[in-house]
Amino acid sequence: MAPVLRIPARGQILLTALLLSTGGAGIKAVSLTNWQIASFRSGIAAIVVLLAVRRLPRFSASSLLVGAAYAATVITFITANKLTTAANTVFFQGTAPLYLAVLGPALIGERLPRRDVPVLFAIAAGMVLLFLGHAEPTASAPNRILGNAIGVVSGCCWSLTLLGLRWLEKHHRKAEGGRAAGNAAMVGNILACAGCLPLALPLSGVRGMDVAGVAYLGVFQIGLAYVLLTRSITHLPAVDASLLLLVEPALSPLWSWWLHGETPGLWPFAGGVLIVGAAGWKALRERPPGGPVSRPRTDGRR
Repeated sequence: MAPVLRIPARGQILLTALLLSTGGAGIKAVSLTNWQIASFRSGIAAIVVLLAVRRLPRFSASSLLVGAAYAATVITFITANKLTTAANTVFFQGTAPLYLAVLGPALIGERLPRRDVPVLFAIAAGMVLLFLGHAEPTASAPNRILGNAIGVVSGCCWSLTLLGLRWLEKHHRKAEGGRAAGNAAMVGNILACAGCLPLALPLSGVRGMDVAGVAYLGVFQIGLAYVLLTRSITHLPAVDASLLLLVEPALSPLWSWWLHGETPGLWPFAGGVLIVGAAGWKALRERPPGGPVSRPRTDGRR
């Protein structure tokens, strides 16, 4: 499939990370409830992806199971963003390797190598730091304690999504038409839209800014980002793609600071640096000294 707008693969991955990084600030700019944003954003994103792939989703038992984990990730991510800082929310997503280390052996029979133990300790330390610092309510982060707790749940849901996507690719790829992960992500968006819709209605006092904000989140921040990611990620080594996608957690706090004057605080910022740094170090260490580099799988994003 030809690159979107003839942008090189690395440029598409970088643009993907840039679009994803605007999620926190974009969610905070919309005055709608978390249920309304989750429902309408996911509904729009599902339509965008459907128009791009021109293929109806397959609602198998396996895709529904993984899609439910993805939908839970989307909903908790938006809810956490409404309550705590965008920085903390995106950094909690980065704690997924902790849950993967615990759940991976039991669910998909994959164990993390011992050399990753220092990475897990660094991520755990960063996670603790995210809870430190001042917790006074602000306009963009009215309840940091509750938001951080939901952020922990969101990180866990994201790890379950990654495990599920890995499980689909290993055992159900042919049954899902060769695009198991992408299909599950589309199903997840549909589930998030339908599941939140009863709590999203009725609508009242909707501003033009809200309509524009939700449209941006659905069309660009999730929809276009997904299209760019799936069309470019197989053309890059896994390490390069992983490192370029780290632009997302690096830029997300900056967007919220610029648009909303939001500051995560010294300790949470240090925790975020630990988490992102550990992920970057792990990605660099996995670069083979020579020979071919494995291609990354296509994962859905929240």
